[in-house]
Amino acid sequence: MSNISSEAAWEQCLEIIKDNISYQKFKSWFQPIEPVKLEENTLTIQVPSQFWYEWLEEHYYGMLRSTLAKVLGDDGKLEYSVVLEKSDDNNTDNRSVRLPQRPMPPENNQGQEMKGYSEYSPGKIENPFVIPGIQKTKIDSNLNSSYVFDRYIEGDCNRLARSAAMAIGENPGSSSFNPFFIYGGTGLGKTHLIQSIGNKVKQEHGNELAVLYISSESFTNEFVQAIRNNRASEFTMFYRQIDVLIVDDIQFFSGKEKTQEEFFHIFNALHQDGKQIILSSDRAPREIPDIEERLISRFSWGLSADLQIPEYETRYAILERKASDNGIELSHQVLEFIAHNFKSNVRDLEGAIIKLLAFASLQHVDEIEPQMAKRVLKDMIQESQTTVSIEQIQDYVCDYFGIDTNKVREKTRKQEIVEARQIAMYLSKQFTDSSLKTIGLHFGGRDHSTVIHAISTVEERMQTTAKHKRIVEELHQKIEVSTL
Repeated sequence: MSNISSEAAWEQCLEIIKDNISYQKFKSWFQPIEPVKLEENTLTIQVPSQFWYEWLEEHYYGMLRSTLAKVLGDDGKLEYSVVLEKSDDNNTDNRSVRLPQRPMPPENNQGQEMKGYSEYSPGKIENPFVIPGIQKTKIDSNLNSSYVFDRYIEGDCNRLARSAAMAIGENPGSSSFNPFFIYGGTGLGKTHLIQSIGNKVKQEHGNELAVLYISSESFTNEFVQAIRNNRASEFTMFYRQIDVLIVDDIQFFSGKEKTQEEFFHIFNALHQDGKQIILSSDRAPREIPDIEERLISRFSWGLSADLQIPEYETRYAILERKASDNGIELSHQVLEFIAHNFKSNVRDLEGAIIKLLAFASLQHVDEIEPQMAKRVLKDMIQESQTTVSIEQIQDYVCDYFGIDTNKVREKTRKQEIVEARQIAMYLSKQFTDSSLKTIGLHFGGRDHSTVIHAISTVEERMQTTAKHKRIVEELHQKIEVSTL
């Protein structure tokens, strides 16, 4: 790698990083970074502040580590040149080189899939099986200590799921909530909630109970690795000693027959022994494609709870907490502006807060004014103030049919509500630039296929029934007038 410049090396890194995070995160956190030098296979990059350095280390360490291994090889290293504030008696910037907080691992990461990268390593399953059953092994839970119930804001959108989660955290495996299956769209707080259960268990029971959080993708990767190394039986034994097993994004088991079979046997063993199983997915159990029926049946044994899009009051409360946690003080006007403009999920709310925090840190701003917030967040706001929102369309349609707006977001099959929901979905596609998936999220977390069916049904009825055509046209005209 001696013939490559620091600029070329960092450019290759950026190309890989760009494919694995959202454009907004890439633009906010990686575009401002400048390559400084590349010497002895150590790449030095300049970051704008100490806060920037700490944020990268905390949130993107794993991705940076794997990316560097791909570009520079296994022995590639990373250093940070942190730009410090200007001192009063010196007009020049002071910079200090900082090493990553954690050492680069010796193993080869070049073949590792980047998307969905997890810090959980297959190597962690090797030690527990020297003398199985003789001594309980201490297991790294993989939990994020910041994911706790105190930081999880309760609202109508998540009250059932949060209440059940807290009960499980206090007495895992002792209730009928086993398995506990949480589902909902992207960014609604599933990972936070299921990890809160694990942290609650650790708080209440210490090391008495073995808790493990793992993504379904990591579970699959470890299982494949165990088979390659002829350690499948040890893999199974490891998971059967877990007292509280938390598996995130279970929908990624779809189509993986061997993984499903292995998980089926582990599930049965744990459930029979009274161990707690907690699962999350982006959709309800029966809506996950290519999953064995016997697994779907078991997912439904306990309690399934959905997380819905947070209402305004909950969004506002979440913003207050996020701002407080990140040490930034925002006025009521700024919080109100963000809450009104970021409606689809919690992750977008957090992204808005972090962007304001980064801006304040870089510009040394003590107070974020409303106009400043609007300017900083302008490119993150997907819908302009002059366009109609999906929520407004729901209100227009439900008002027309004389039903409560919340009804079109619920899991009901009453004919009049189904008709209103389908028309609202159809009009949402007509009047907004939202994707089918986003529209589905606004209607109780339904998937894109449900939206496609709704649009097709409405179009067919308009062609065959004069009454339906008149209803849709009247609503279309009403919404169109409201946007002028």
